[in-house]
Amino acid sequence: RSFYDQKIVQKSFGVWKKQWSVGRERELSLRAASHYRHLLCSWTFQAWRIYVWQQQRKRNKYCLAESYATKQKLLRTWQCWIVYVGVRRTKHRMQSEALEFRERSYLRVWWAVWRQHYQACTRRKINILALQHWAQSLQFRAWLQWRELYLYKQNAKQMETKAVTHHLHRELKRCMEAWLGYLDLRRAKKLQNELAQQHHQSRIVQQCFSDWRLSWECRRRVRARKEDIGKIAARIALWRVFAHWKHYVVLCVEEAQQRELAEKHYRHHLLMLQKFWNCWKSHL
Repeated sequence: RSFYDQKIVQKSFGVWKKQWSVGRERELSLRAASHYRHLLCSWTFQAWRIYVWQQQRKRNKYCLAESYATKQKLLRTWQCWIVYVGVRRTKHRMQSEALEFRERSYLRVWWAVWRQHYQACTRRKINILALQHWAQSLQFRAWLQWRELYLYKQNAKQMETKAVTHHLHRELKRCMEAWLGYLDLRRAKKLQNELAQQHHQSRIVQQCFSDWRLSWECRRRVRARKEDIGKIAARIALWRVFAHWKHYVVLCVEEAQQRELAEKHYRHHLLMLQKFWNCWKSHL
């Protein structure tokens, strides 16, 4: 009977030990699953942080490239405008020189014509004086008629000279008016080009400011999202710690209850053994 009681105690202790090992394995498996989930969440969060950082670097590089492209466009526009202004100045200077050369050519031509006319008149005067000296013996009336004819020709020549001079002044006035009109047209075009350039520059500045504002808004949103994600991650971590602590408390309570039940069972078994031992002793 003692051997029987010892075997019963050993079987009870084996069953209790098996149950305790099963509970321990269950606790270890739950801890391993929780640790694995925690590692997965940590790896996912790290991968997400790396992805966000790479996206931010790409966005920064894109903003820098866009700013550099805008500056290059503005620089090319400015260089083209400088070349255009230089070409226009050269054309204006060449046109002014052409007008001056044209006026000098006109004056030179008219000076040559007047000089030939003056030489011809001088020769004619010399011939007339020679004829007058040779024709002193002619009648006074013929001389007077010739003199009247000569005066008439002189007046005609003077009128012709005045007409040529008046035509020359008129042509010069017309050229001057055309040149002044061309200058006014060039000034108006230059003013329009300056206004267009100012409008283009203001438009480029406004576009750059709007791009900078959009990038600043995007960065501010990303920073706010990062702060919100940090808060959410802190809350999730706190919730996980609380869940782990709660699970640990539940496991501790279950383990304490199992130990208490095992102790009660062991005490009850000892009481039964003591009772049977007393009965056997009294019977003996």
